[in-house]
Amino acid sequence: MEYFDIRNIDGSITGEVKERSLVHRDGDLHGTVHIFIVRESDQGAEVLLQKRSKDKDAFPGCYDISSAGHLSAGQDYMEAARRELKEELGIDASEDELRFIGYHEGHCDTEFYGKPFRNHELSAVYLYEKEIDAEQLVLQEEEVESVKWMSLAECKQKAMEGDPGYCLFEKEMCMLEEALQ
Repeated sequence: MEYFDIRNIDGSITGEVKERSLVHRDGDLHGTVHIFIVRESDQGAEVLLQKRSKDKDAFPGCYDISSAGHLSAGQDYMEAARRELKEELGIDASEDELRFIGYHEGHCDTEFYGKPFRNHELSAVYLYEKEIDAEQLVLQEEEVESVKWMSLAECKQKAMEGDPGYCLFEKEMCMLEEALQ
C-alpha cells in the first residue's frame, strides 16, 4: 500500500498520513511531481508526452506529461521527481538537471471504474532540458504504454479544449511556455 502526507496549501505537511485510495476518495491535498521533458525543433518547443498504461487507476490510456508521480509519506519533491523519471522512463537525472518552475494546485472530481476519484494535488513542476533519445528510454510497462513528441502549442490547445485523450493542465502549459521564454 502507498501512503501520502496530507498537505496544507503552502505545501507543508499537516502530520496526517493516509493510504492512497482514501486520499483520492476524500479529495485530500497531497504532493505530486510533474516533470516536463522538452526539446527545440524547427516548429518551436516540443514536449515529450507519455501514454498512460491502460491499467492505470486514473486516466488510463490518456496522454500525460513526460513523467509524474505522488510523493510517498516522508518524501520531498526533488527526491520524488528523480525517482519518477528513473522508474517511468529510465532517466537518471541529477538535481541540477531538473529546473523547478513553480507549484500548481490541481483539482479533479470524476469517476474511474465505477468509483469516485477526487484528486486534489499540489504539484512541484520541473523542466528537464537535457537531450534524450525517446527510442532509448526504458519505459515502465505498468505505468507507461508509449511516448511521443508534441509541440507545446498543440499540448496547450489540447489542455484548453479539455481533450479527453489528454490529462494536461492548461495552467501548467502556460508555466512551461513562460519558463522557456
